Amino acid sequence: MSTDTSKVAASNGTDAAAPAGKPTKAGAAANWADERLGVGGLSKFLSRKIFPDHWSFMLGEIALWSFVVLLVTGVFLTLWFKPSMAEITYQGSYAPLRGIDMSEAMASTLDISFDVRGGLLLRQVHHWAASLFIASMMIHMMRVFFTGAHRKPREINWVIGATLLLLGTLEGFTGYSLPDDLLSGTGIRAADGFMMAIPIVGTYISFFLFGGEFPGDDIIPRLFTIHVLLIPALLLALIGAHLILLIYHKHTQWPGPGRTEKNVVGYPMVPNYISKMTGFFFITFGVTALLGALFSLNPVWKYGPYDPTKVTAGSQPDWYMGWPDGALRIMPGWESHFWGSTWSWNIFFPVIVLPMAAWMVVLLLPFIEAWITGDKREHHLLQRPRNAPTRTATFVALMVFYAAFWAAGGNDIIAIKFDLSINQITYFLRAFVFLGPIAAFIITRRWCISLQRHDNEKLLHGYETGTVIRTPEGAYHEKHLPLPEGEAFAMTVRDRGRAGDEPELKKNGKPTFRAKLRAFYYDHDVDKPTAEELSAAHHHAEHEAHELAAHEGHQVDGHDFDDHRHSAIEEPLSK
Repeated sequence: MSTDTSKVAASNGTDAAAPAGKPTKAGAAANWADERLGVGGLSKFLSRKIFPDHWSFMLGEIALWSFVVLLVTGVFLTLWFKPSMAEITYQGSYAPLRGIDMSEAMASTLDISFDVRGGLLLRQVHHWAASLFIASMMIHMMRVFFTGAHRKPREINWVIGATLLLLGTLEGFTGYSLPDDLLSGTGIRAADGFMMAIPIVGTYISFFLFGGEFPGDDIIPRLFTIHVLLIPALLLALIGAHLILLIYHKHTQWPGPGRTEKNVVGYPMVPNYISKMTGFFFITFGVTALLGALFSLNPVWKYGPYDPTKVTAGSQPDWYMGWPDGALRIMPGWESHFWGSTWSWNIFFPVIVLPMAAWMVVLLLPFIEAWITGDKREHHLLQRPRNAPTRTATFVALMVFYAAFWAAGGNDIIAIKFDLSINQITYFLRAFVFLGPIAAFIITRRWCISLQRHDNEKLLHGYETGTVIRTPEGAYHEKHLPLPEGEAFAMTVRDRGRAGDEPELKKNGKPTFRAKLRAFYYDHDVDKPTAEELSAAHHHAEHEAHELAAHEGHQVDGHDFDDHRHSAIEEPLSK
């Protein structure tokens, strides 16, 4: 059968189809890369990735951009720093130290500070960025744990975050030890003593690290290698893994209308989120630059070169190393002797055992909680801290435990500034390290439970309007209106009862240790109102709203409802 082609696509006109245009150079390069690496699909996936919007999610970005600032400024400092302990006579620009013998590391630090244009500023920015990096990681981990973002399937990301915090602390210690000034040299001297306190193998570890007796000639070059190569490589790898898992698991989000465990409500990576990220990077960089320009950190020229016979008065490590130092200061002077070997518990326990044990506890928190609760579900909606009282109280107790040791690290400064006895401060902190976390746990847990009850009251009776009404019986009560839908929704998106599987009992019918822990974990938690209770409260709220609307626009003097009976369901404030 023949076809009349003259009538086919007559509306397309008579002109021939235009040939495909020649791609631009950028388009050709993108096409070349896509054909070999498949980056087109990846970029399309990432550009469409949805991220929720909340200010608390920016805490992790502060850590990320602080690390970027550290890399940029660190590369600059590496170009001029000389990691050598060879002794020279300083002849640089800083007159008070001219003619003093010091290591090349110290001399090059002074040259960066006084002779390299912009060197002192970048030294300061680098140091501030290091403190900001560690502080933001700590606060970010607090936000993650308090809101339940560490639960399945994000346990591995929590482990990575805890490892990043440990490595960041070690990176900071190796960094501020490099200038070989009196303060940093005192810190290295202390680290040598800590290593020697390890029973049996401590002296061997010290000899291996220092290349012989302290101080030797190798410690600064070795710390430099660790600081600029080993730990940064591990940090980069772990940060990359952290971000990959973040994208794979999708970002957690706060409960709200339309938000479920199976979706993410927010904005795409391109152009919204990438714009925010770029702006936030410049804010972070600007803040660290401002801090570096206005506030001095680690003025090594005031301390002078390291001399083993001298110790700086009031010397203390950077703030993130202060809590092991505090534990060391308040630890009783216990030691034992076995087979001709001295075991210095007063050094080994607070500086070696305690920090590692504390880090392991933080590392295992998600797994311990999951074992206690038996909750094996995936969680993508965040919890308000009040809705997990025992978890919140546990982490607050750990924070108080940390803060007590951190304060002990400055017991001498506290004694001087407040004219107190350092012995009394030490005895008080020895007790507070044990009693403070217990008190913090009890208070925080009761506080969270009280907030749960307060939420239930607001859900059932609404918020206070400030309008006080007198009933025919002469009683007074305040009118309430229902909460906004979004706020009420966020309050009700939580489990009723105990999550997870009930643990099995022993053969004799008694509860197991896990069952007792689980009962304690959920003890006194307040369940959210039932649907029937909310329905009745909603009906009551509609009645009150109608009464308020009837009197809107004129002054309420408390006698507007004297002519009719008040609903019996309303509860007076006083009788």
